[in-house]
This record gives sequence, structure tokens and C-alpha cells, in this order.
Amino acid sequence: MDILFGGLPAWAFWTACAVALGAGFVKGAIGFAMPLIMMSAFGSFMPPDLALAGLILSTVTTNVHQALRDGWGPARDAAWKYRRMIAMIVVGIVVTAPLVPYLPQRVLMGLLGVPVLAFALVQIAGVPLKLKLEHQTRAEYGLGIVGGLYGGVSGIWGPPVIVYLLSIGAGKAETVRVQGVTFLLGAVVLMGAHLNSGVLNAVSLPFSAALVVPAALGMWLGFLLQDRLDPARFRRWTLILLALTALNLLRKAVM
Repeated sequence: MDILFGGLPAWAFWTACAVALGAGFVKGAIGFAMPLIMMSAFGSFMPPDLALAGLILSTVTTNVHQALRDGWGPARDAAWKYRRMIAMIVVGIVVTAPLVPYLPQRVLMGLLGVPVLAFALVQIAGVPLKLKLEHQTRAEYGLGIVGGLYGGVSGIWGPPVIVYLLSIGAGKAETVRVQGVTFLLGAVVLMGAHLNSGVLNAVSLPFSAALVVPAALGMWLGFLLQDRLDPARFRRWTLILLALTALNLLRKAVM
């Protein structure tokens, strides 16, 4: 059992499992935010590089289900339609992933805490995350590279993707499917990059694999309850949780 703990005490491992379960539930219910929740919460009781490693395999496996839920055809079409953004995300991840072992823990906590807190507070305040896109192709490239550059060091590239989909008025089904495809392809690249960087290693890889089970269970429960939940209220409480965990990360980065 010790090999699954990733060098953590037992209480921290089981806490990580509980976080993965909750994050998977949120993803199943609303389609995103799993890496945000996992990385924000993990960062408060484990090293940032282990936190990043811990979410990678769960992100890959749950996004396989989300991307292919409507079949191969729609997933393939979504990948082609948003190919520019996906390509930029991949480039950004490849560029920044090797930097993780060299960034101080306080820097990583700050880099994560600031944008997560800003994203949560803006959403809680009800400010619509829509951009006036005069040049849609340029926006795809720009938001894609921003997401990828940050995703390489944090495992999170969802907010720029969500902003873009909101801005072009994508429908609910397309939004969820595109998120799944984009997150899946990015997660596969992230996994490969961090197998090379050493973030995923003999200690962290079994830990990451162990978290797949609670994350998958949580996502299944989220799917079951998706139609019964008030999406606006549920999302609001999720954002409040994100804001609190981001504040905790910033506290640790400063102190």
C-alpha cells in the first residue's frame, strides 16, 4: 500500500482520494473544473509537483469518457473544428512542462492561486466571460497558447477554453464535448511531457493511478445527478470552494 501513497502519510493519501472523488463528481455534473479543484486542494497538503502528477491520469481517463460520450464521429469533428486552439495548447504544454522541477514551490502556488481566485471571483460576481471576437481565428490561437503555457506547469488549461466557447456562443452539448476533446488531447500531451520531465516517476505514477478510481466513481455519480441538480446553484458553490482553496494557496505562497 505504501507505494500508492506517493511518499505521503496515510491521512494525506485518503484526503487526496476524497478530493478526487469530489472533483470527479463536479466534472460529471458540469463538465469541467476537475483539475482546478484537485490542484488547488492538493497544493495545500502536498508538494506542487506531486499534486500535478496526481491529477494527470485522472484527467486523461475521465476525459476519454467525456470526449467519446456521443461517439467517435462528433469527437473527431470537434477536434477538427477547434484544431487551431488544440494545437496551441499542445505547443504551450510542451514548452512549459520541463520547467516544473525548477520552479520554487512558492512560485507554483502563487501561479496557481492568482488565476484560480480571479476566475472564481469573476464568476461568482456574475460577470459574463465573453470576449468580443472580431477575429475568431486569432482568438483561437491566442487563448490556446495562453492555456497551454499555463497548463504545462499547473495541469490546468480549461479557463481560456471555456472563455472562448462562451464567446462564440457554443451550445451546451458542443461545449461539453469540445471541453472533453480538448482536455483529453492536452492531458495526453501533458502526461508524455511529464514522463520526460520526471514529474511522473516511480513514486508519483502509482499515486496518480490510484486516484483514477475515486475520480471515475465521482464522475459516474455526477452523471447520475446531472439532470437533478440546479446547475447555477451547484456551480456557484463550486466556485466558492475554488476561491477558498485558492486563497489558501496564496496564503502559503506568501507565508
